[in-house]
Amino acid sequence: MSNLVVHFEIHASEPQTLVDFYSQLFGWTFTRFGSQDYWVIDTGEGSIDPQTRTGSGINGGLVRRRGPRPEIGGPVTGADLVIGVDGSIDSVYARGIELGAVEALPPTDMAGIGRLGYLIDPDGNVFGVISPMLSDGTRAM
Repeated sequence: MSNLVVHFEIHASEPQTLVDFYSQLFGWTFTRFGSQDYWVIDTGEGSIDPQTRTGSGINGGLVRRRGPRPEIGGPVTGADLVIGVDGSIDSVYARGIELGAVEALPPTDMAGIGRLGYLIDPDGNVFGVISPMLSDGTRAM
């Protein structure tokens, strides 16, 4: 398992806000790690668990942010996540906005790749959603 990304972390000023946001948007489950300000994220079936299973996706964690949250419109100060979704991303994108996200880059068809859009979650973190389905319902790949 050399040089593969196997875990991600989301930083949160108000952890429960992002636990609720990502649970409702993607169906992820969050489990608090003891009494620490850390929550283990299970992204669902098909994710890698180094202890028990191999898969095509990864799980992560949510940690209390140290310092101020990013300003909307400011530069990205870390890596961002891109989450693959089934079907069209447009409904997931709209649901994210309903749940408190802000548009970063609107969904766009990309030849040979799929449909991709970026949102800013309620705590200022940028993330993307991507699907192989283009806006006309055809597969890009």
